[in-house]
Amino acid sequence: MTMALQITLVIAAILMTVFVLLHKGKGGGLSSLFGGGVQSNLSGSTLVEKNLDRITILMAVIWIICIVGLNLIQAYA
Repeated sequence: MTMALQITLVIAAILMTVFVLLHKGKGGGLSSLFGGGVQSNLSGSTLVEKNLDRITILMAVIWIICIVGLNLIQAYA
């Protein structure tokens, strides 16, 4: 059980990192520093961006559940 949670944790962390990096810059941050701010202000939120948000949130929830599960296993084992 511990090994499965550890593997799921690593996979969720990698996927969450990839999905966060795929997001468009909203302007005002580091993306606007390198010229990405103008482009992000011209385009609105698309269906792809909304689905990417949902998948990122799902990966974050899975990641948190794995961390809590591993801590509970460690505390009661």
